[in-house]
Amino acid sequence: MAELNTEAKLKNLLKQEKIQLWNPPYTDPDHNPGTPHMQELAERFAPLLCLPTEEVSNALESIRVQAVKRGKGNKMFRETNVATLELLLPKDSKKDPKTRNFLETKLDVLVQVVVDRIREEYGLKNIKLILNGKTLSTERRLEQQGVRNHSKMMVLKVSDSEWKQQMSEEEEKRKSQLESIRRTQKGFQILSERDGSDDPGTTPFLEIADQKGNPLKIPHSEKKALILAMGFHEKGRSLMKRKQYDNALCHLLQADQQFSQCGSALLSSVDNYAVLQLDIVWCYQVLEALSCLDDGRSRLQRAEDCFLQCYGEQQQRLLMIKGNTGSEEVLFLRLYLLQSLLSYIEGNDAQARHQLTKVESLYARLCLDSEKMTQLMSLGFTEREARLGLRACQGDMQEAAIHISNRRQEREQMKQRERQKRKRLMEGVTSLMELGYARRDATRALHHADGDVDKAYAILLDSDQTAVASSSYTDGAVGPEKLEQLLYLGFERAASEAALRLTGGDVQSATQLLLDNQGVLSPELLSDSSSPSSEEPSTSSSISEDSELVNEVLEDLSHHEEDYLDLTLEEESQLIATMKSYLSRGAI
Repeated sequence: MAELNTEAKLKNLLKQEKIQLWNPPYTDPDHNPGTPHMQELAERFAPLLCLPTEEVSNALESIRVQAVKRGKGNKMFRETNVATLELLLPKDSKKDPKTRNFLETKLDVLVQVVVDRIREEYGLKNIKLILNGKTLSTERRLEQQGVRNHSKMMVLKVSDSEWKQQMSEEEEKRKSQLESIRRTQKGFQILSERDGSDDPGTTPFLEIADQKGNPLKIPHSEKKALILAMGFHEKGRSLMKRKQYDNALCHLLQADQQFSQCGSALLSSVDNYAVLQLDIVWCYQVLEALSCLDDGRSRLQRAEDCFLQCYGEQQQRLLMIKGNTGSEEVLFLRLYLLQSLLSYIEGNDAQARHQLTKVESLYARLCLDSEKMTQLMSLGFTEREARLGLRACQGDMQEAAIHISNRRQEREQMKQRERQKRKRLMEGVTSLMELGYARRDATRALHHADGDVDKAYAILLDSDQTAVASSSYTDGAVGPEKLEQLLYLGFERAASEAALRLTGGDVQSATQLLLDNQGVLSPELLSDSSSPSSEEPSTSSSISEDSELVNEVLEDLSHHEEDYLDLTLEEESQLIATMKSYLSRGAI
């Protein structure tokens, strides 16, 4: 990393002085270095960087060689479509550690062809290629996996037994990763369709709440996307805790995709989106995916903007809502630390030091007294409660004990309100069932009448509204405008209505479903789309699978609303030490 830092600084100096090392007098017509002029540059730049002249000279030559090589490579790629790839070989396979190794190839070839060439040219038996932290599949072409002209590929050497095991494990891992994403998405899709109108005791559902735990009223379409986004995020965070960062990153990127379907107003009102951006960049850092630098920088900027909109200037909005800002400071510590790291890699030491100073100030406040932690835990509080309480109260143990007790009381009061609400709902359902209505219709009518039995009874008396109450979980899936769009495309009314019900009112998905079935839905699909007032289960196996998927994803959900703030700061401490050691090299 130190070499990257030195080269970045030199590139900035060269850019400022508009010096092109690939042109004379720094490079002669035969592409050799103009030694006197290169030496003069090294002697001039060394004092500015507080580094030895020889080290600067070597870095300048490395930059010059890269520039010449890139220029020749660009010309060749334009004329012949042959790309130049840099190979990062295993240390024991390099003849000269300082010499860079390149491979010229077209990008429309299978990775296996490139693997065979590297094995033959460098005498390696079993290898795998890594690009941006991901293993390239030998069965796909280079261009299909993001390989471009001048891409850098890491070459890893494996033994025979490891090779066979790796092939088996990689295939199993790939299948497992895809299956994990599929099951997570399916589980949270099921939960996103539930509106709480069924008995929560037997049918779990998710409710989106603010920082105080109060439910938020969100349009159904956005709520569905938000639940999927938050679900993938929680799964990713669960994998991060288990140090499975590559798999975690896959889930976090899926969450980012779902968040993109939410309105900007919604994203600016919750901090989940900002926390997700931090988690993605943290995975980049752990996986040493330095090639994701540009993406990381933009993600950190989005996180900072989102925190500002959500918490307000000087976090005054957060202070009004929660009464304190201490717990959220861990998010800013991680934000500033990652910004410091990226600034250093870009060669901006001054900005890196500035950010690291803020990090160390926050770390000093957030690094807790172990004795106070022990005393709070001896009072019956959990380690998480003690940590969050002390940070919320700036390390004041007595205030922390009061704060934790108050939070426990607030959570208990919220649970009590939910129990009472459920009890009233069940009593209302019983009353309506005694009048001859089905349990499901009675439950939905009460849900849409906000628990008012008289209003629910009035809904059930009206046959049209009864149908709405029975199918309103689709939030107007078969609206007249949506239906008109499908009719305009030439589909039959009955099939169009069924397709809209099956897809929750998504016109694009309904159109695709009709196209896949030539505009005619099978009796099974038409049966599935019928009114939900029917209490006939489709199949016991599908209900069992749904229940299994829901329970599986619920296991990854934290039962504490501030779990994402409960960082031990051990990993952050290690990165702070690393940053200090790197920055000390160029200190005056």
